[in-house]
Amino acid sequence: MKEASFYEKLEGEKVRCLVCNHRCLIKSGARGICGVRENRGGTLISLVYRKIIARHCDPIEKKPLFHFLPGTSSYSVATVGCNFRCTFCQNADISQMPSDRNRIMGEDMTPEEIIGLALNCRAASISYTYTEPTIYFETALETAQAAVARGLKNVFVSNGYMTRDCLEAIHPNLHAANVDLKSFSDRFYKEQCGARLKPVLNTIGVMREMGIVGSNHASDPRVERFTGRTQGPGPFPGRHRPRHPLAYQSVSPHLPACGPACDAGRDHPAGQGPRL
Repeated sequence: MKEASFYEKLEGEKVRCLVCNHRCLIKSGARGICGVRENRGGTLISLVYRKIIARHCDPIEKKPLFHFLPGTSSYSVATVGCNFRCTFCQNADISQMPSDRNRIMGEDMTPEEIIGLALNCRAASISYTYTEPTIYFETALETAQAAVARGLKNVFVSNGYMTRDCLEAIHPNLHAANVDLKSFSDRFYKEQCGARLKPVLNTIGVMREMGIVGSNHASDPRVERFTGRTQGPGPFPGRHRPRHPLAYQSVSPHLPACGPACDAGRDHPAGQGPRL
């Protein structure tokens, strides 16, 4: 455990977490929406600091990133917890573990150990993925800083709900990101994810400003609105629309595997992106 980053102390031993756009007001003894940041007597504690629940060496295209270090491997890590409650989550067994089972599990691992495993599998990058990297920000930041010193790049696979302050802290060491734009409907975000749309769109804009290479994938038929709104100069050369199988509490049918998002990315075929 470790004192969390990005929070403010308030009267009556309350704190306000500022790592993501929920900006949870947390009483002493309670946790934020993510279930892994707990107020202990007026001090916000990360319960998942260096507690890795999942790790694997993946193709970078699995993130999915087709325009960043194509053909390389990315060492992927995660802790339990998430600041969304997506009814269709494919990794709900770990993302919702603190909420559904009131359990915090994971293997204690230092940044040096993670980096060593990444180098052993000849990865070119480390991906913070499977759950939401924002909620294990302290671990991600320390690992990302140390990884750069060893010649590795860093990737976030994220729901895009982090605050700008959070992004500014990590962005010198964050080279690519895939922001999962789940819908262009604020109602969908509220009902299916327990969040709001606007902060996600703001994050995509901020990442473009910062020059973070990446792609966004949408799971909504109105994805053509997304492709129109985000065209123009910037480091997001493609949009990818993966197929989401039914999972967790989902009762919706499969969404099409591709569509206008694929058309929008044809100027940058997979495997022809820049090697950074």
